[in-house]
Amino acid sequence: MKNYSIAKSRRLRSTPYTSRIEKQGVTAYTVYNHMLLPAAFGSVENACEHLKKKVQVWDVAAERQVEISGKDSAKLVQLMTCRDLSKSKIGRCYYCPIIDDDGNLVNDPVILKLADDKWWISIADSDVIFFAKGLATGNKFNVKISEPNVDIIAVQGPKSFDLMKKIFGQEIIELKFFGFDYFNFKGVKHLIARSGWSKQGGFEIYVQNTQSGQELYDYLFQEGKEFDVKPGCPNLIERIESGLLSYGNDFDNNDNPFECGFEKYVNLDSEIVFLGKEKLKKIKLGGIKRKLMGIKIDLDKISITKSININDDKGNLIGELRSACYSPHFKKVIGIAMINEPYCKASITGKLEIDGNSFTVNVCDLPFI
Repeated sequence: MKNYSIAKSRRLRSTPYTSRIEKQGVTAYTVYNHMLLPAAFGSVENACEHLKKKVQVWDVAAERQVEISGKDSAKLVQLMTCRDLSKSKIGRCYYCPIIDDDGNLVNDPVILKLADDKWWISIADSDVIFFAKGLATGNKFNVKISEPNVDIIAVQGPKSFDLMKKIFGQEIIELKFFGFDYFNFKGVKHLIARSGWSKQGGFEIYVQNTQSGQELYDYLFQEGKEFDVKPGCPNLIERIESGLLSYGNDFDNNDNPFECGFEKYVNLDSEIVFLGKEKLKKIKLGGIKRKLMGIKIDLDKISITKSININDDKGNLIGELRSACYSPHFKKVIGIAMINEPYCKASITGKLEIDGNSFTVNVCDLPFI
């Protein structure tokens, strides 16, 4: 598959770390929230193996924030998500599917509660800020909505704890998962959360001071040499093996949270008010007609740029493959597919065609690891 360069422009924003990662050998970009997001530093397979054993520093500034503050901020944030935030605490992150009035997914962000009247919605790849502004205007909420200047650095991998302890001290590794606090780096405080888009453990640094953030980025590499630190990015293989879902790839605004396995984040029995609540009650009562599942194929490579239909032996549609990669761990292609009833059960088999060739698909549960 031939690669093409991305033409940079003002509407496709670079990050404060772009010049650094280009010197460090970034080999591919994708576009995420209208920004450049590194997609590879050479071999994805080698990067996956390194991520599972060592530590990587990621430029994930494309993970933008929607800041909602003001008297009615809690009402607006709750209106947007089916997760009950009535008992949420300052200093905590919450994974929160955002839902529209049809009960379908708009985004699946992590929401940070900075204060009772101030929240950051750390978004996946869709324009949540306009969704929030429309709801605020329509409901006449007393809120202020903006995109703050926050450029995240992620530090991921099992050795991330050693590196962060070396720089910030013992206190930082005592953070609970999805907790955050403020830590000093050369006189500048940075909000740091125990979070990140990998299952290998790590931290996300929400940089608001660009100069300090660039200095910190360089310092992480300087101090991380003993831990074999390398530049990295969200890894396709690691995220599919771990069942980490990607908005726009594995699911989108045509899917609801029950279909995507988000049941535990859907609170229908509480008194909270959120969009699509009655629709989701009906969906739960009637049962879902399809579900995201894992698949395995005996192939040694695959490239997915659009969904691929999966059929049974009689030509009936079983579902569609949405994301896939070759996994060195399983020594075959694994992927994430939306599988229709009554086929969404582990051990079901089907067929898909790639370049005119037919291959057997084995349906399995998520996550793979």
